[in-house]
Amino acid sequence: MSRRFLSPAARPAAVALLLAGVLVAAGCSRGDTHHEPGTGHEVATGSVPPATDVPDRGANGSDAGTTVEIAVRDGRVTPAPGRVEVGLGERVVLLVTSDTADELHVHGYDESAHLPAGEPVELAFTADRAGVFDVETHGSGLVVTQLMVR
Repeated sequence: MSRRFLSPAARPAAVALLLAGVLVAAGCSRGDTHHEPGTGHEVATGSVPPATDVPDRGANGSDAGTTVEIAVRDGRVTPAPGRVEVGLGERVVLLVTSDTADELHVHGYDESAHLPAGEPVELAFTADRAGVFDVETHGSGLVVTQLMVR
């Protein structure tokens, strides 16, 4: 005697549900951006000040780069998440302080840093890939900013 768990009419719906679950689970591994700031993760709201261009002495001694200072406190991001534009080939420095231990990750660049509670952490890299990339904390699931590299 054979058992059938799904009727023939219910099978397409079950396959579609399974496929949707697989696509959602794979979303975080995408190399490009998959969230707009303020969506997909719990984030703070408010106005978004621009990033500051800060002279940075790179390996060649030139003044170039963008430094973005971010604080995470009580599950809120300051300044509120927004989009920071940087030039292709530009040095980017993320200066992040979190009140809880977490992991900072730049999607598309596979750059990451451990965030010890209460200590500022600097994550520096060269923006050598064009596109829009989420920067988020993995433990708390917060999008802290997006980088638009042109």
